Formats: sequence, C-alpha cells, structure tokens
Amino acid sequence: MPFAIALAVLVIELSPAHFIYTGPLLTAMPALAAVTMGPKGTASAAALALAVSVSTATYNQAWGTLQVYTNLFALALVSVAGFIMSRAVQTRRQSELDQVRRIAVAAQEVVLRPVPARLGPVRAGSLCLAAGTGALIGGDLYEAVQTRYGVRLIVGDVRGKGLSAMRAVAVALGAFREAAHYEDDLVEVMNHCAAALRRAVAVPGAYAQEVLTEGFTTALIAQVPDDRVVQLVNRGHPPPLVLHQGRVQDLMPASPLPPLGLEDLFNGPAAKPESYPFVPGDRLLLYTDGVIEARNRDNEFFALPETMERIRTSTTPSEFLDELHQALIRHTEGHLVDDVAMILVDRVYEEEHH
Repeated sequence: MPFAIALAVLVIELSPAHFIYTGPLLTAMPALAAVTMGPKGTASAAALALAVSVSTATYNQAWGTLQVYTNLFALALVSVAGFIMSRAVQTRRQSELDQVRRIAVAAQEVVLRPVPARLGPVRAGSLCLAAGTGALIGGDLYEAVQTRYGVRLIVGDVRGKGLSAMRAVAVALGAFREAAHYEDDLVEVMNHCAAALRRAVAVPGAYAQEVLTEGFTTALIAQVPDDRVVQLVNRGHPPPLVLHQGRVQDLMPASPLPPLGLEDLFNGPAAKPESYPFVPGDRLLLYTDGVIEARNRDNEFFALPETMERIRTSTTPSEFLDELHQALIRHTEGHLVDDVAMILVDRVYEEEHH
C-alpha cells in the first residue's frame, strides 16, 4: 500500500491534476508501513515519501511555499513515530516468539529426550529436527533403553502435525518405555504401543476427525542383545541401514507389516522378529522418512546410503549424526519439508563392553 500511494502521488503531481493536495497521502506512507513492514520497511517508506515530496516540489516549482514545508515537517514527525512504533512491535513479537520456543524446547526435552551415549554393548547418538521455522516438535519419535533383554530402540513417525501428533508421540513412547522392560517378545512390545494408541484414539474429543479416519503411525523396534545380531520388528517404517566395513546395507523386512492403526486392513501372517548380523565395528542407523524424502532444488532425493559411506569411520555416533545433519542441510539448502529423527548405534568390541 505505501508504494501504491507513492505511485499515485507521482501520477497526480506530474499531471495537470497537480493542484490536488497530496501531502496527507505521503504522510500516511510511513504510518501504513509501520503496521506490517517492520522498522526497515518503515524507514524505506519514509525515504521514498521524502524523495517523492522533494521531486514533485521541484518539478512543480513549489519550493518556498508554506505548504511544502508543512508537508515535510508532518512527514518527518510521522516517520519518527512510525519507526519507534514498529521497533516496539517487533521487539514484543520477538519476545513472544522466544518464549514459545523456550516452552517448545522444554516440551521436546521431556517427550524426546536424547539417548545416552553408552548403552550396554552399543554407543549411541540421536538427532531430531522439525520441519519449518517455528515448530520444534513434530510427529517423529525415538527412544533407546537398556533392558535385561538387551538394548531396545524405537523410531516412528506419526501421520499429521500439531498437538494431535504430539499427543500420539507421547502415548507411543510411554507404552514403549514401559513394555520394553517387561515383555521378552519384541512383537509384544510393538503390540503394547499399538494398543496404547488405540486407547488414546478412543477417548472422545482427544483427536480431530482427520486423525480418527486417516491417522496411523509407522514404527520400527530394534533389539541389540549381547549376541552379534540385531532383531527387528518393522510396522511400515523405512528399513534401518547397517554400515559394515564401509558399505551400507538396508535391512528390508521379509514379511512387510502395516503401520500401527491399520491392522484391520492386513490379513497376512502374524508378526515375528527378524534377525540380521550386527558385529563389532558395525553401525546401525534408524531414521524417519523425512531423511530419505528430503529433496534439493532439482527434486532429487537425499542419498542417505552414499552419504553414510563417505563419513569417516573414526567419528563417534554424535559426530556421525552431525555430519549427516550438515549434509542434509546442504542438500535441502536449509528447507526441510518433513520432520527428521535419527538414532545411530555402534556395536562395540567385547573387551570394551566388559
């Protein structure tokens, strides 16, 4: 609007209709800019209004008249007031945004706590990134706990965003943290998570209608016992990757299973854990689809296996994830369109474990 006003004033002043008094229009420019354009926009609008005022006064040979100096004085007064107001509004908005972010960080640390650096036979690290600039918590979940059955890990992705997704993340993680310590069967741990989500959805008014009709959660639970294997139960989640002697292999399930919440659509065989080799020196990466579906400006997907193979083997799990993070940011130029969660575990050698 301020720039449209400047154009209108120029058209009037440079035409035979220049007898129309345009001073109030120019004075309104910095006031309008202060509402939505911030301090820099207000200063730009004031400078433009001054330039238009000086140019039209020169063109119409109006210098020396009281009207011109009155316009300039009013323009200066409104510009200063608009600039001060826009700075105050910007400071208040930034303060409110900082407070919201602090609350979101605190909530994230409660719901998605970082995994310990050492858990039994593995070293571990975790990373969580939310898409967008304002949100810090999305629909991704992860956890790693040490139990009498071995180290158990979960990574999942709740369909949807906002409070409903956060609620489902908290429900699934709560069920996993409880069942992981008491259920010896890995499938039963997954079933506890599915049952908890079904109970939560059954509460009247707890979830939006879209979640009730279309909501589901992909999840992957892994178990790393003292034996040189990793056991997996995969419910519609991207397969984990193992880095073995510099080469990456995906651990595709032999019998694909549906995500949590879509059990009624599946009539296949009952789920059972699947075992894969996981020897000392290997690295296991669990991740959400926000990693492999991240695209660059050429619409190319992020090459996760190739990126893993390029990272130095001497890095710790946290350093490894940091390098993956930097590679992902470079690929997307900082514009993630989906949430990202990753857990990396290294199988340590027996002498380190004992």
